Amino acid sequence: MTASGAPGVEWIVEASGCLPEALRSEETLRALFDRVVAELALRPVAPPVFHRFPPPGGITGVLLLSESHLTCHTFPESGYAALNLYCCRPRPRWDFAAGCRELLGAAQTRVLEVARGGLPEAP
Repeated sequence: MTASGAPGVEWIVEASGCLPEALRSEETLRALFDRVVAELALRPVAPPVFHRFPPPGGITGVLLLSESHLTCHTFPESGYAALNLYCCRPRPRWDFAAGCRELLGAAQTRVLEVARGGLPEAP
């Protein structure tokens, strides 16, 4: 449980075998963020911010949510993307494998789901 008593969950996502051009595309990453937000009914508090690194580098993106955050870091030179979604309110697990396959061309996706806010109160 979080400090407010509500359960929280964090998804740590690694996608490999991605298409380098997808990992360099802010438009593609915006589409990924938009899909996650829409399908999980998340509530952004501001537009996403993306930073493009000089070639051969990728893009880092962050979206602040009323529920917490969604981030991405892409590495086109190795076909790898790291995503992180933390929600302090219950949400169903999004199909990261299908989304990363469709939008990033990922050959493999690994998702670690971590329950957050379960530490006992300090004495």
